[in-house]
Amino acid sequence: MGVEKIDFKVTLKGLYSSRPGTFTQVKVPKLHFLMVDGSGDPNTSKEYASAIEALYTVSYTLKFMSKGELGRDYSVPPLEGLWWSNDMEDFEKGNKDKWLWTAMIMLPDWITPSFFRTGLDSASKRKPEADLTCIRREALAEGLSVQTLFIGPYSEEAPVIAELHHSYLPANGLKENGKHHEIYLSDPRRTASNKLKTIIRQPVSKK
Repeated sequence: MGVEKIDFKVTLKGLYSSRPGTFTQVKVPKLHFLMVDGSGDPNTSKEYASAIEALYTVSYTLKFMSKGELGRDYSVPPLEGLWWSNDMEDFEKGNKDKWLWTAMIMLPDWITPSFFRTGLDSASKRKPEADLTCIRREALAEGLSVQTLFIGPYSEEAPVIAELHHSYLPANGLKENGKHHEIYLSDPRRTASNKLKTIIRQPVSKK
């Protein structure tokens, strides 16, 4: 019998699925991620492209190590991102050159700090041309959050984000309590832009 492969989009379905046109409140537990910080327009920034490549390199190294050494296999979860700006008007107005971001991919809780360091060292030896020193393992506990599913180009998310912040949150006695969070369920290299599926999430607290 082969090793069972875990799909976190199934086991954590409430976090990786939502309904378009509807805002849903969810409780997000503490999860661990591979993370890379950066700044600038994700569409044109070499820094962002390098960060994504580094994340996937280490993610797949850890996946295969986990299967081979621990007997625990899993599907690498979707790419995610935290987005903000020193002046949030730049974020809301789409001044992407001034955006700050953390690109990240979730890790199973059994990938310990020492296992991560071993995997990072292995990935660095396998791809010495890649700069993997920017990657860290970190926990994120968002708690109460509001999310929705957006279907369409990333460039057309703004009205939904504005509705979330300026209509839904005040109407429900909520306020922002963390960074804007996106989960990219579709591969933009293989999916038409009008069919891209993105979870838009905002951690919140009661006013």
